[in-house]
Amino acid sequence: MFSSPLLLGFDDLERLLERAVKTSGEGYPPYNIERLTEGGGEVLRITIAVAGFRRQDLDITIEDNQLNIRGRIKDEEPRDYLHRGIAGRQFARAFVLADGMDVIDATLVNGLLIINLRRPEPSSVIRRIEIKE
Repeated sequence: MFSSPLLLGFDDLERLLERAVKTSGEGYPPYNIERLTEGGGEVLRITIAVAGFRRQDLDITIEDNQLNIRGRIKDEEPRDYLHRGIAGRQFARAFVLADGMDVIDATLVNGLLIINLRRPEPSSVIRRIEIKE
């Protein structure tokens, strides 16, 4: 797709798209992505259902334009379940971020992990290139 001679320097974009395709098949935990307008700018909100996870069970990192959310519940004591229907398994969910995306904050409320991101304002830059002789 990016092998056209008119698309120069898009190697990183191709790599990001491949990474996004690999991470999109995950089904647990469920999540929503919302677009909000706050203070004239655009904010994206990722809400992930993490019922049963405490703040210390969750880890959020950004590495190479990828937002990584991991959860792992540590069992303190063995339990004798007659029926276990509530999933407490570990998970890893990743979102590929565009350049300039900024994580504003993350909160855990009523079993929902809410991560707010600010989308940068697009700016058009016109630059004149001087031709040398």
